[in-house]
Amino acid sequence: MADAAQIPDEAETRARWGGFAWTDANAEQVKVVMARYPKGREHSAIMPLLDLAQRQVGAETQTQGWLPVPVIEYVAKAVGMPYIRALEVVSFYTMYNMAPVGRYHVQVCGTTPCMLRGSDDVLDACYAKGLKKGATTADGLFTLTEVECLGACVNAPMVQINDDNYEDLTFDSTTAILEALARGEQPKPGPQIDRFLSAPVGGPTVLKEFAK
Repeated sequence: MADAAQIPDEAETRARWGGFAWTDANAEQVKVVMARYPKGREHSAIMPLLDLAQRQVGAETQTQGWLPVPVIEYVAKAVGMPYIRALEVVSFYTMYNMAPVGRYHVQVCGTTPCMLRGSDDVLDACYAKGLKKGATTADGLFTLTEVECLGACVNAPMVQINDDNYEDLTFDSTTAILEALARGEQPKPGPQIDRFLSAPVGGPTVLKEFAK
């Protein structure tokens, strides 16, 4: 993608992350993850361990985290997998970041349902706050990425920011979320209108006696 973030120079990356190792807490979590899989099936742990490594990098950099090449190599070795196989996983799934991102990774769904219900307004709100696709803001807070379907079509348009989904968005509600994050607050995830999860707007229309 033309707006994808640029992968840093490998020499600089190796100088910074060549000594990567699990923290004590994460080393214990690795044991928990590996215990889920029978002997000979260690490769199956690659996805959760890549996620764990990305979160560790994020904790060390005060960002949402990414996976430098030496970190991918470290995780691949942990499960006995060739590096290129691990890289294939990282490059396939957008949950893994191959380049540094900000503290908040703003992933806007631009697929048809979200586009028809106003994802352009969501992007415009991001642009108005100085975000640019494939780039991180100068203050290091936000990285903006346009992604494919994130599976919340009923509540379109939506955006995923780190681990949370924000749905039923407008220009104004998107702006409010970004401003709250910039202030260090945690906006309420989920629908940003009067809706419970994916229930009809305004509440149930049938079986009302079973509604919680």
